Amino acid sequence: MSDSYLNFANSSFGAKLTNLIGLPKPLLLARYRADQPVINGSVLLGGSAGSELLQPLARAFAAMAVQSVAHHALPQWVAIANQQGLMTGRWGVGDQPGAKVKALVFDASGLTDSSQSDALYQFFHDAARSLLTCGRVVVIGRPPESCSAPRQATVQRALEGLTRSLGKELKRAITSNLVYCANGAEDQLESTMRFLLSPRSTYVSGQVIRVGKPTADAAVINWAQPLAGKKVLVTGASRGIGAAIAEVMAREGAQLICLDVPQAQTGLDEIAARLGGRALAMDISSTEAPALLTAAALADGGWDVLVHNAGITRDKTIANMKEALWQSVVNVNLSTQERINEALVEAGALKSGGRIVCVSSISGIAGNLGQTNYAFSKAGVIGMVQSMAPVLAERGITINAVAPGFIETQMTAAIPFTIREAGRRMNSMGQGGLPVDVAETIAWLASPASAGLNGNVVRVCGQSLLGA
Repeated sequence: MSDSYLNFANSSFGAKLTNLIGLPKPLLLARYRADQPVINGSVLLGGSAGSELLQPLARAFAAMAVQSVAHHALPQWVAIANQQGLMTGRWGVGDQPGAKVKALVFDASGLTDSSQSDALYQFFHDAARSLLTCGRVVVIGRPPESCSAPRQATVQRALEGLTRSLGKELKRAITSNLVYCANGAEDQLESTMRFLLSPRSTYVSGQVIRVGKPTADAAVINWAQPLAGKKVLVTGASRGIGAAIAEVMAREGAQLICLDVPQAQTGLDEIAARLGGRALAMDISSTEAPALLTAAALADGGWDVLVHNAGITRDKTIANMKEALWQSVVNVNLSTQERINEALVEAGALKSGGRIVCVSSISGIAGNLGQTNYAFSKAGVIGMVQSMAPVLAERGITINAVAPGFIETQMTAAIPFTIREAGRRMNSMGQGGLPVDVAETIAWLASPASAGLNGNVVRVCGQSLLGA
């Protein structure tokens, strides 16, 4: 559904009027185009004397052909970047800021005590006004839970408050995210940096992403089509977010198996045919579904990626909810995923190096009026991802989830006007996301290059004001 206010605020007359009377002005978000580089502009690097991740960052930037400049407090970046063949230099002259940049990246891995936080202040104080519209902020640290000293864990945990606040302060469609890179996982940063610096992450902000040691051996990646040759099952694929997931997966080179209920056969056949995939009409909540899917996967020689997108809502306050409504939502949204995962993994129908990506919801994080059943099921998806991650890692498989906020779909178009407008505006972007924003995030988690991402729950919500 079209966002009339967003379109008005970005028209010539609307922009003048909103500025005149002080109305909020959400900006049109930049989204991925195949003819553009990973990031269209320079990256300004900051850090401290003890920064530990500059070498892997330089290697990643060289692979991405990123242009960079160094803050005066990080003079060591110039030599490191030059070793990787990167053109770089100092940003600014004396106390004067340098040219506008598209991204700010701060290596906070060397911070071991809160008394060292002035390095963060100085960098963002100097550079905040020099960040372009639709820019990116990425702070990289070490996981607090793995820090050897309490003070180090303290300052690393404090980075979450910084990045979330920056996302709300900087506005202008700028995203701000935190990456915790585990010791030994430094070479796994590239996939996440490609995603967070690019327009693919345009509706992902205020998130904490953990990059760990890979669950499988490193693969040679064709970044133009990282899923080339991979067999990918997408459930709920006939429309909305599911159709967008299928489209992005096909663009990334995947061989698609598009699944939906038999009632959606027409739409399912259309999208499968258009994307060169195969349609599979099935009620995944049936008791036979896990065995049928396992047989189909084995007949294909195994599947590489499983995307659990199918889900339903049956909204009522719990006092007015019939038991059947509770059971149906929990069964489709949660129990079915558990059964299918177990069947495919135990049969070896999901290959080693495989990916499971689940669609949770902001309702599973913040709760929602009239959605106790839905919120329970989607919080359960998060619990499943976090509890199964170490188990599946032993088989070389990762499992992660996305948690969409307000996304412009047929379902949200049916929400009453005032509630719909509140959902659109109550985030740092001041607008709803698009199905493609969810799809881009899933494609990143599904990539063979994302073997270091396991057990993450990434909100695609424009940094909604609801929840954490």
